[in-house]
Amino acid sequence: MVHQFSTRAVHEGSHPDPTTGAVIPAISLSTTFAQTYPGVPIGEYEYSRSSNPNRTNFEQVLASLENGKYGLAFSSGSATTAVVLQSLPVGSHIISIGDVYGGTHRYFTQVANTHGVDSVFSSDIVTELPALIKENTKLVWVEGVSNPTLSVTDLAKVKEIITATGRTDILFVVDNTFASPYITNPLDHGADISVHSATKFINGHSDVVLGVAVTNSEEIYKRLTFLQNAIGAIPSPFDSWLAHRGVKTLALRVGQASKSALKIAEYLEASDFVEAVNYPGLPSSKDYEIVKRQHRDALGGGVVSFRIKGDKETAAKFTQSTKLFALAESLGGIESLLEVPSIMTHAGIPVAAREKSGVFDNLIRLSVGIEDTLDLIQDIAQALEAASK
Repeated sequence: MVHQFSTRAVHEGSHPDPTTGAVIPAISLSTTFAQTYPGVPIGEYEYSRSSNPNRTNFEQVLASLENGKYGLAFSSGSATTAVVLQSLPVGSHIISIGDVYGGTHRYFTQVANTHGVDSVFSSDIVTELPALIKENTKLVWVEGVSNPTLSVTDLAKVKEIITATGRTDILFVVDNTFASPYITNPLDHGADISVHSATKFINGHSDVVLGVAVTNSEEIYKRLTFLQNAIGAIPSPFDSWLAHRGVKTLALRVGQASKSALKIAEYLEASDFVEAVNYPGLPSSKDYEIVKRQHRDALGGGVVSFRIKGDKETAAKFTQSTKLFALAESLGGIESLLEVPSIMTHAGIPVAAREKSGVFDNLIRLSVGIEDTLDLIQDIAQALEAASK
């Protein structure tokens, strides 16, 4: 029987304990596991850096929700990025969208470059990709919904361009953090690897830092599993257990956040205090046709960004005036957050590159939680009024 998303979110990797009957798996904190003979463990586990019951359960449910065969969990989304990049040969060339998370940009330009991996950033990857691919190009990196301007990349089109080169050595990696597996599954649209900062929507409770990679390729899985063990950037059993708990309500949380985010985007779009709104779920969005093809029920997700009329001081004043939206980095939790990317999450990107991607000083990013929609809109309304004075 093929189960639907929410059923899999609750039951995959989570079965009643055959001894105690506990319906929630126990946390296995042991670092090592007994063996009956040298090299012959009692069960399937030997050492928790290599694998652990809680991590296995979490990896199983994420693979299922991403419609993939293999899931791997890491200590953070950044660690996931690092391991994927470490899997490339020295001298590789990678192509990334320009509107990319600041931490990803930092890793590409300040870490990967030190071990012989060169990167280039595109402001329009579908148009520019054919000309950017070089003989040593080994990876194309996109965010399904970009951070923080919420542009949506046509994943099938990118895969089509890569396939047309006849090259089978170019990995297509999609960071699916902003959409979450509930809204879209990049592997279904041609991606080789779907990665997440599971810190965000997947865990959903702002109490775990964790990353995930999912693939259908046994070869890629073996390569990443080797690095996962060799580098050791793995989540603890407790963090794996917490994230697995969070996954069970993913559909409910993302569904509510998306519903509220659309209403908020519509309100902002009509406001005299707002210069521009970025939200892929708006019918007025330049990417809405892609969203209808690529996202479940054309959902836009739980993040909205907008440019407030004014400058960075106006943006800062807005962030000081909200009562429900807390000023903090990160996103995807049950509580609503807001930030100013230019001086917070994307401060490390050079100004020219940042503004080329639409990240201006007056851009504000909202992470919409599961509070009542009307309360959130009222909070935004009074903050806009306060910022305008």
